[in-house]
Amino acid sequence: MDLSKKTKDLAARDKKYLWHPFTQMQDWVKDDILIIESGSGCYLQDTDGKRYLDGVSSLWCNVHGHRVRAIEQAIQKQLRKIAHSTFLGLSNIPAIQLAERLVKIAPKGLARVFYSDSGSEAVEIALKMAFQYWQNRGEKKRRKFIRLTNAYHGDTIGSVSVGGIDLFHQIYQPLLFNTVPVQAPYRYRDSFLGTESGYLDHCTKKLEKVLRKHAKETVALVMEPLMQGAAGMINQPKGYISRARALTRKYNTFLIFDEVATGFGRTGKWFASDHEKVSPDILCVAKGITGGYLALAATLTTEEIYEAFLGSYQELKAFFHGHTYTANPLACRAALANLDLFRKEKVLERLQFKIKRFSEWLKELWSLKHVGDIRQVGFMVGIELVRNPLTKEPYDLKEQVGVRVIKQARKKGVILRPLGNVIVLMPPLAMRLSELKFLVNVVRESIREVTEG
Repeated sequence: MDLSKKTKDLAARDKKYLWHPFTQMQDWVKDDILIIESGSGCYLQDTDGKRYLDGVSSLWCNVHGHRVRAIEQAIQKQLRKIAHSTFLGLSNIPAIQLAERLVKIAPKGLARVFYSDSGSEAVEIALKMAFQYWQNRGEKKRRKFIRLTNAYHGDTIGSVSVGGIDLFHQIYQPLLFNTVPVQAPYRYRDSFLGTESGYLDHCTKKLEKVLRKHAKETVALVMEPLMQGAAGMINQPKGYISRARALTRKYNTFLIFDEVATGFGRTGKWFASDHEKVSPDILCVAKGITGGYLALAATLTTEEIYEAFLGSYQELKAFFHGHTYTANPLACRAALANLDLFRKEKVLERLQFKIKRFSEWLKELWSLKHVGDIRQVGFMVGIELVRNPLTKEPYDLKEQVGVRVIKQARKKGVILRPLGNVIVLMPPLAMRLSELKFLVNVVRESIREVTEG
């Protein structure tokens, strides 16, 4: 790669001073690195002026593209008033307005909004809220959380405890609290033979068995609805989240939905839970909440949960949790502008046709020799690559097939990020049909060149 003096200087300083997330730095310092300087629409531009299509929405959070005038103007207007003030003992206008808007679009029954800064924190808050609810109610034996295998809920100790990806989480095992796992749906890797409805029953029985055994000591079932993102875009059978809701009610425990990745249009509706009209007891959102502009997250709960924390000062029932930047006015104002754009641009309505065409183009990838599975819910896609499609034999991680594919795509002007052997596509909702077609074409060519070359 022929790099400019500017890029070489920045790269050298990056490698000298920085530590990147989820990155083996020994490899990082050996390679040329891509440094983004600007963006416009669904494109990113590096320090040498080369443009790349943002195929993963800048880690699943960009919604309307980059440099969106309406959101930027809203932030600038708020800046002329105040950038930040504490939410501990005070309130602010954007936070109040946003909470009202979130409750209106959230699944029925969710009535209270607690702000934080990231998806991990939103889940951490949900866990603490659910636990303290039962403690405040005097049910002291409820200390366990039920989780799905392959789960990813963030990187704080609590969210890692309810995660289930050994690649990320095993090293921290001595620090984690005990949880009860349930085998998550993963049709492609499951030995089950039968119909889709039969598979739904099969998965539901596993969930009910665990709930029945641990109900009286369980705080909540925690899960990502419809699609487990970081696990490799693993989708659940239709009806699974409805069954989860019915079973948690039957066994009198909470249902927590982590919609950090699936919220704000990613699946084609406001929230993944809307596909089956399911209302969880607690909902965690982040990523797309500000359109990809500023760090903000929210944990929404029912009025029943909120009321369990009410009491006299000396009872110490209050929820003892908060952050410096909780309900940051700039971030809340960006989120309001984001929601305004959803309405003004009819984003969800227009998305339906794009999802349909996207699905049609993705089917073309089945012709590739080493594509084992293609999983899609709306604008969330996982393409699982295998050495042998007949036996489903995976590639060894040391071969870095996923990494090689995304590097090949980068040469062709597309930014992607793999999850092991799974190539992830998560384009901004604003991506045009021509750009979506280009994205799929580059992915097809890159997979073929790496796996069949």
